[in-house]
Amino acid sequence: MASSKEVISVVSDVVASIDADQTLKASKALLAHLHKVAKEEVKQPSSKRSLLEDDDHQDVPVWLTLTAKRHMANTARLKPGKIPLPHPLNTDETTTICAITADPQRRYKDIFASDEFPTALAKRITRVIDFSHLLKKYSQYEAQRKLLSQHDIFVADDRIINRLPKVLGKTFYRSTQKRPIPIILQAKRPKVDGKRVGRKKRPADEGVNVASAADMAKEIHKAIGCALVNPAPSVNMSIRVAKAHWSPEHVAENVVAVASALVEKWVPQQWRNVKGIYIKGPESAALPIWQTDELWLDEADVVPNSSSAGIERANVGKKRKIVEGAEKAEPPPPKAKKAKTTTPTDQGKTAKGKKVKSDDDDDDDEIVKQVAQRKATLRKHKAAAAKSAMLED
Repeated sequence: MASSKEVISVVSDVVASIDADQTLKASKALLAHLHKVAKEEVKQPSSKRSLLEDDDHQDVPVWLTLTAKRHMANTARLKPGKIPLPHPLNTDETTTICAITADPQRRYKDIFASDEFPTALAKRITRVIDFSHLLKKYSQYEAQRKLLSQHDIFVADDRIINRLPKVLGKTFYRSTQKRPIPIILQAKRPKVDGKRVGRKKRPADEGVNVASAADMAKEIHKAIGCALVNPAPSVNMSIRVAKAHWSPEHVAENVVAVASALVEKWVPQQWRNVKGIYIKGPESAALPIWQTDELWLDEADVVPNSSSAGIERANVGKKRKIVEGAEKAEPPPPKAKKAKTTTPTDQGKTAKGKKVKSDDDDDDDEIVKQVAQRKATLRKHKAAAAKSAMLED
């Protein structure tokens, strides 16, 4: 039988890509299935409704799942990554936004309320809170849960977002649905010869470093419309890329954009490390849009077929371990003369009728002697201790 390494093909340097036609076919099939399931649920509504169910479940999401050959991250990253989409996800003007800013919050509230800031976006930002007030007001679980339920989207200043997991805890970071999205709310660094100039420490009299109203609005629009990536130490990753009520063409375009950007930026060794890419609904089967022909990344991932040499097995009778393959061949026993059959009562006796002690009996006698010796020593120590106590009295 040939070694299992032979199934590994030679890795080429050609960059793989997503087939747009295959993606469109999978999108049409998935949306047709989701619409069929939705109609069946309307005909047979469930009488029971989960208390944890909220309005977000009304928009059925379409997920892109990627399976890799090796882990895509060493540790879980709580700061989401962003992938721009041809068709943004959160375009509903009824969704509310909570902005978590650096101190002080009054400076950002004034910008959001100014005439330079877009009115439609300003209406969606229903709360602005800086890090100091967040730490004081929302350190308790009930307050965090109330804040989570009051808003649909959370955005946070990139300067303080790494401190939020410790403040908001599992209430926000148990799932990836409402994790704060990082945005840049400070002024852009100027360019010199096409390169960004390093930031200098601002004097206290100059106030807070904030971006202009137009830059803030552009940054928030971009952040809430992106697909969010949450890397974890796993070979699987799921990203929300579309909604079930969209057209198949819009779903396919978003899937192609996310898959390409995800592999190029977030998957180590890019296409060589990708095993398959699929799209699915919340409870549907995953439809493949790309699969690799290579089972492993390289030969180091393959354990060759080999004998089990070196495996030790215990010999209970002789109370020792013998390495398999290291046993010496014993010579065949000589032909013995026909011996007189003995009865069970004759076993263990010599020709003169004396009983012979076996090795196990010798071991038992030795153990008995050691126990008796320890008991005698212990009695001596107790007697000496009692005698010394009487002398002290």
